Amino acid sequence: MRSISAENNAALQARRLVARDFLWLKVRTLDNGLPFEYGFWNDVGNVSAQVLDPNTGVAVSRNFEGSGTLISVADIPLTADLAAQSVSIVMSQIDEGVANIVRGYELKQAGVEIYRGMFNPDTRQMVAPAFCRFLGFVDVANIAAPKEGEVGSIELTCASHSQELGRSNPDTRSHDSQVLRSATDNFYKDTTTVGDWQFFWGRKAGKIETSPAQRISSNIKAANR
Repeated sequence: MRSISAENNAALQARRLVARDFLWLKVRTLDNGLPFEYGFWNDVGNVSAQVLDPNTGVAVSRNFEGSGTLISVADIPLTADLAAQSVSIVMSQIDEGVANIVRGYELKQAGVEIYRGMFNPDTRQMVAPAFCRFLGFVDVANIAAPKEGEVGSIELTCASHSQELGRSNPDTRSHDSQVLRSATDNFYKDTTTVGDWQFFWGRKAGKIETSPAQRISSNIKAANR
């Protein structure tokens, strides 16, 4: 069950809410990879709106560009498990601000935050800071170049942050990676060759087989390092 603010809950009970979506992108510059952040929303004009930071839960003020920049945000599935979710975002291809972000910065694995703001239809003001509905990364950026008479668009397919739970890093069992962390760490120095070592016991030569208990002990030792 989603937890909402008392202000949003009161407005929902009175059936007096107008919902708007806010998109916040965390991209990188093409020349030096420095971070750059920019926002869009699906209403008229540029606004400064408060949103709840998904990392801290604190309300922060951010600027969002509107007037047709953010066309649509697909339905965001709400699930109780940790499975990675995907959401599609359609943006304007002719807007200068959108073109600047998509073509002038690195979108690969750019951070994505989608917020939902609830507005009072009488005052046109948000009743509470916008809450985060999606946190993830840009997976695919598709720029559709239209033919004559057709409509072009920019579609971002984004994967939720929970995909990081399934990411593996095989480099952690490499001797070279351990040396980068500590010049004196030689735990994996002979990992690639130890299986071919020959040991001589009297007149008999051969490899020493590792017992299951020894393998478990080695894995426990590696996990604790």
